[in-house]
Amino acid sequence: MRFTPFLRRHRLLPVLLVSLLLVTSQAVAQAVPKPQTMIPSPPQLAASSWILMDADSGRVLAEHNSRERLPPASLTKLMTAYLVERELNQGNISPEGLVPVSEKAWRTGGSKMFIEVGEQVPVSELLHGIIIVSGNDASVAMAEYLAGGERPFADLMNQHATRLGMHDTNFVNPTGLPHENHYSSAHDLALLSQHIINDYPEHYRMYRQKEFTYGGIEQPNRNRLLWRDASVDGLKTGWTEEAGYCLVASAERDDMRLISVVMGTASEEARAQESQKLLSYGFRYYETLNLYDAGAVLNTPRVWGGDKNELRVGVDSSVVMTVPRARDDELTAKLDIQADLTAPIAAGERVGTMEVRQGEELVGERPLVALESIEEGGFFKRLIDQVQRFFTNLTRGWFE
Repeated sequence: MRFTPFLRRHRLLPVLLVSLLLVTSQAVAQAVPKPQTMIPSPPQLAASSWILMDADSGRVLAEHNSRERLPPASLTKLMTAYLVERELNQGNISPEGLVPVSEKAWRTGGSKMFIEVGEQVPVSELLHGIIIVSGNDASVAMAEYLAGGERPFADLMNQHATRLGMHDTNFVNPTGLPHENHYSSAHDLALLSQHIINDYPEHYRMYRQKEFTYGGIEQPNRNRLLWRDASVDGLKTGWTEEAGYCLVASAERDDMRLISVVMGTASEEARAQESQKLLSYGFRYYETLNLYDAGAVLNTPRVWGGDKNELRVGVDSSVVMTVPRARDDELTAKLDIQADLTAPIAAGERVGTMEVRQGEELVGERPLVALESIEEGGFFKRLIDQVQRFFTNLTRGWFE
């Protein structure tokens, strides 16, 4: 069957028609396709490693050596900041909480916020210093405040890296200062940035700030794209001799947000230019569609032995897909729902899978869940359903 389901685009474009092909249904006739938008190969960059990812769908649009383990330099501070944001969000610390500055933090080399030994600095100020001016001193002070030192904080960083699926990452310190066993990958840093943006949006606004002043010293954000492209609002730069010039950038245009990671370029200008190439490519040739809202009812299959005969089945989170532009009419969704559903069924229980394809290409899968609970019916209801199910399955067998 073909119909207009609960689908809509970002940007309030016309409703997208999608076929829901149940495993028991007949294939629908194919409409005459319109000419496809031609998409060129992704740009090749003067960098060691790179990736371009959609922040909502997680689809990778371009990559090169994206899982190669490389020194991340100050891109490390994305995890340091993420853990501070997590603690703030959970209420374990407050923005006004005062952090003592140790001599070790004060003496840490490299880029600085210029905090002084013995000072009591608010958490919010240190977080600004970590994100905007890449303060190594601020990073060490926060590591000591949250975990008692750099080594236990690095252990915490690695635990969260594992939780987030960052399989090519190992942190030794919160700063990114060189160490032979301190590494990450473009893919992992894009994944971390996706969580920074989506998990704690109230803190993400900080990443677009162009300057930060502490102790009478004003320093600029080193992300040059913040001045060149109004759609860019993050995230972090990095540099060491071992790592080269690195940049994680994010931009949003017309409700589509992209994340680019470029590692191992030759200069500040190069990392900005190469990042801009990736972002321009993604926005020009792709779009992100919000196909279904969380809680959308996609089907109501028969349930046996329950206090209700039908179960509302759908998705428990928004279904977002990134696809080539002007080819949304090629999208189809196939629902594969578990046969012979039997009560009791709990709300949220997985009962099937939805596949979304663009033409023949699989662009995403999502679990189908029960959107309500169904309890067991009474004795006679279960008995009647057993008889009905027997004859239903018997009749179905005759026609298969």
